[in-house]
Amino acid sequence: MKSELPPVAPEVVAAAVEQLTSRLRKKLDATIETYSTLPVIIDGTVRRVRCGEDAEVTLTPGPSGAITDAAQAECSCLLAPRCLHRTAVLGAAPVADAADEPPESGAEAAEPDVGAGEPGAQDTIETAAPPTGPTAVQVTVAAGLWAAAAAVLAAGVPGAGAVPQAELLRAAHTARLAGLHRAEAAALRVVRALRAARARHDGHRLSDLVAGLRELLLTSGLLAASDPDPSLVGTARRSYRPGGSLKVHGVCREPVISATGYGGVVTHVLADDGRWLSVSDVKPGGTARARGAATATVALGSGSLDHAQLSRGGLLISGATLSPDGRLGAGKGVRATPVAGLSWTSGPLARLFARPLAQAAAAQLAPSDDQEGFGAEAGGLIGCDVIVVGAAEDHLFARELTTDGADEDGLLIRLVPANGHPELAHAANFRKLAARPGLRLRVVGRLDPDRAATLRPLAVGPVPDGAATLALPPEWAGHADLGYDRLEGAHFPPAGELPPVEGPAALPPDPVAEAPLWRLRRLVEVAVSGGRRAAAEPARDGDRASGAAALRRSGFRTAAELAAALAAEADRRGRDVFGRTQETDPDGYARVWLSAAVYLSGTERALVKATWQPAVAA
Repeated sequence: MKSELPPVAPEVVAAAVEQLTSRLRKKLDATIETYSTLPVIIDGTVRRVRCGEDAEVTLTPGPSGAITDAAQAECSCLLAPRCLHRTAVLGAAPVADAADEPPESGAEAAEPDVGAGEPGAQDTIETAAPPTGPTAVQVTVAAGLWAAAAAVLAAGVPGAGAVPQAELLRAAHTARLAGLHRAEAAALRVVRALRAARARHDGHRLSDLVAGLRELLLTSGLLAASDPDPSLVGTARRSYRPGGSLKVHGVCREPVISATGYGGVVTHVLADDGRWLSVSDVKPGGTARARGAATATVALGSGSLDHAQLSRGGLLISGATLSPDGRLGAGKGVRATPVAGLSWTSGPLARLFARPLAQAAAAQLAPSDDQEGFGAEAGGLIGCDVIVVGAAEDHLFARELTTDGADEDGLLIRLVPANGHPELAHAANFRKLAARPGLRLRVVGRLDPDRAATLRPLAVGPVPDGAATLALPPEWAGHADLGYDRLEGAHFPPAGELPPVEGPAALPPDPVAEAPLWRLRRLVEVAVSGGRRAAAEPARDGDRASGAAALRRSGFRTAAELAAALAAEADRRGRDVFGRTQETDPDGYARVWLSAAVYLSGTERALVKATWQPAVAA
């Protein structure tokens, strides 16, 4: 994907691919790859790509910054609009989110599609509707989504080029029209992850594509079976509900850089009742906008407050509107007055650090029926007091400070940068923290649900007693936003004041990485990266039996059965009326793969949850 190009609505890409002849479709993937290297001419909001001597594609995005209408994409060649040039440029552009909204906070590269756009006077205010099951139309649409996703799974990354992606984009658009918001969001995640995998982007992770396909197949499959669970339908990203009067306190800022070309900032705030809310300013612009938005004006109230001030101040809001994911709307009826902020040691902010890490993590990792499978507190941040005890690879080791002073007995956790982009301050700040074992910190961060006892800090501050801790400038109001504020030597205590600490003698065990489940994980991932034929290899070379035996010996009998079933189903072949071998219908294969993927996700989540519990003395 070319981040210089504006995002393109799914239906526009799908329609362009559909208009091509079969001969041109065969050339589409190679042409997209070629056009991804061409320079983009920027003229205000207009983007032009010179595709040849007689062909120039012009993209003119609308007010949202996205291409939402076919007429906004033009080509100068004689075959336009049914030409390869126009379709390939549209295919090289990022995929726009539903309702033309940019992606959500905390998303980098591949995880990026839940809306966090800045709502305004056009906010749709909805009241809660009674939960109902899917309609007949929604069931039919879900079945179409399942079929498109199953075809992508069977093809794998090498075979899921522009044409299968267009089928999935069309199904996603149909899902949006039918009100299947959760399935639509999952489909867009899959397309983005597919493109990143095929382009070998640095930020691509195969696990993101696996998770996206798992979510899409699970959601569409349950909907196609008329499951009445209302969470399967999901909610529109701009369906704001009245929130009444609120008083919120700034906690920290988080820079946002997405693979779809958006950039900006999200300021996390905490309401008096303990709810996590956010104020976002995310628009097209990428890295440069993420840096500049750090001090952009907050689009709430009188406009006298910027995001840096809000992260250290507060707002008294009347007529508030809230999205399902906690975003504060900025509609015409919203009034907001700046108020003095609270330190991390007073009021609701102090309560963030009063609960032990084990309890806070358990609340976030608890099973739930929401769209991401997290607990009721998912989406919120975690606060804790820690002491740095060492560093390894990309993370720091830290122990939770205990109330009884026995810090050596505190829970050992990993701290990993929330964003590794070189133009943000996270990595530089982590290097300074890693050089000071014994430093005591107050941390606010996001739990990483895929890694053993791992927290991704967004901000740090001094511990309340002031010993061997940070000394921050008064204007920082007691904390440093790690993505924006750069820690300097003067902010740290002298080396002689840092207490000696005993780091881990060896790297602590990672049950997720070290468990024999890697055999099943490898097969599930190979099925996605290589397609059905790659997943069938264990059934052909005899490795299936040995892998299953190893899993059984380790006590993972269900995993062994699922691995054997997946390899066998992948290798299943039928015959046509002439006796020639042919692959069977992809539905059965998709269901077996989904069973293995769901089991793997749940088991690994349980292993991660166990790492957040303190060790029990023998």
